[in-house]
Amino acid sequence: MKIPDRLKNVFPAKWLQHRRTVAGLAVAGLIVLLILICRGCSGKIHLHRENESHPLPDTLRVATLNSPTSYFIYKEEQMGYDYSLIKAFAKDKDIALDIRVAPNLQDMIEWLDSGYVDLIAYEVPMTAENKASVVACGPRSESFQVLVQPRKKNQPLITDETQLVGRDIYVEGDSKYYHRLVNLDNELGGGVNIHIVERDTIITEDLIRMVSTGEIPLTVVDNNIALINRTYYSDIDVSLPLSFPQRSAWGVAPSDQWLADSIDSWLSLEEPRHAQSVLMKRYFELSKVAKPTFQIDFTKGNISPYDNLFRQYADSIGYDWRLLAAQGYAESRFDSSLTSWAGAKGIMQIMPRTARAYGSDPDRLEDPEVSIVTATRMLADLRGKLSRHVPDSAECAKFVLGAYNCGIAHIYDALALARKYEYDPHVWDGNVAECMILKSNPEYYNDPVCKYGYARGLQTTAYVRKVMDFYETAIEYIPK
Repeated sequence: MKIPDRLKNVFPAKWLQHRRTVAGLAVAGLIVLLILICRGCSGKIHLHRENESHPLPDTLRVATLNSPTSYFIYKEEQMGYDYSLIKAFAKDKDIALDIRVAPNLQDMIEWLDSGYVDLIAYEVPMTAENKASVVACGPRSESFQVLVQPRKKNQPLITDETQLVGRDIYVEGDSKYYHRLVNLDNELGGGVNIHIVERDTIITEDLIRMVSTGEIPLTVVDNNIALINRTYYSDIDVSLPLSFPQRSAWGVAPSDQWLADSIDSWLSLEEPRHAQSVLMKRYFELSKVAKPTFQIDFTKGNISPYDNLFRQYADSIGYDWRLLAAQGYAESRFDSSLTSWAGAKGIMQIMPRTARAYGSDPDRLEDPEVSIVTATRMLADLRGKLSRHVPDSAECAKFVLGAYNCGIAHIYDALALARKYEYDPHVWDGNVAECMILKSNPEYYNDPVCKYGYARGLQTTAYVRKVMDFYETAIEYIPK
């Protein structure tokens, strides 16, 4: 630093030398500090904005598990809370997703450690063991077991664990629910009546349904499973926790802290937070059951205000119009304005993507004629594909109904399970229908013969039964 002549007598030489030394030390200290920061970041300075520090990849490789909460295929579309949220992130960042479904949690963690995937979009328990290999990011949640009990008039709810003494509770044998109840029984000094059910014949969703129907009084499940099933069974209560909460989150490898920061920064913004809230409501709160809005009186000689349309378009594909009308009733109760939790629209509950595939305008699905004509095109296609596997036309009709409800991919899986476990693959009731129900059980939807993972089999078999019951009643009263 050059000192002007007029200031040379003002600042003593020693003081000026001291200033130079301090300035030099400051610069040197700053350089050392930057070096330390860089080393702490594995040689890279990670800023909050990924495009200035560590750009996101063109394709994000994401591991997840088949489950009713995280990832599943419904009506040929990928769905699930975790899947939908990471899809929103990828869309905002303009990157592609490569979804890789793992057999179990441990395999996902190993995939992450080996570099096979970049992210686990699934609730990984934040245990001391997992923290060594997984950095938490994304949505945080707490999982715990809850009591599933019926909500009935004039019957008080169980509101405390001590009230379980003397009660009958049904759970799967050798499950975490069973072990928790055994520990709880010991804590209470005994008296809880724990009943074990066989896994091969009963699954968690069965037990929840049985509480709803009154077949069993109580069961225990994880809170997220309980919340999803409450959207199907509004007459159950799942508010009493029976275990300590376990924190969970998505995860990345320790070397990819930058990716965790990118996801967390994105999720802190207002629009992604709103999207997350919408997804929570969609998967865990909105009812999945259509409420009755149309009363049927077969004695009047008709089924619905749309009988002429059902007749016209069913005839075009050689389909009994009364069966088509039965589907319309099961799908929407003939409510043309209905939109389901999954986004299906209109009388026949067509997904927008399906409408496009069959040449219809998805924006016109609330038009009864558009909905019905699209449904007949879809039914004709499904019948053509399934008749190769089920030659009997009357029996094939049930398979077609099942495929219409959940997607033909899951019917193919159920057929594969039927062949493997020696059920009759040509018969729905008591055979392929049973295998369809098994697709709610991880032991079976993770079977190597299953290619399309979890499906809510109880819903599909109930749908087929409902449509066929309606159809058989219609045959008695309504002329063809």
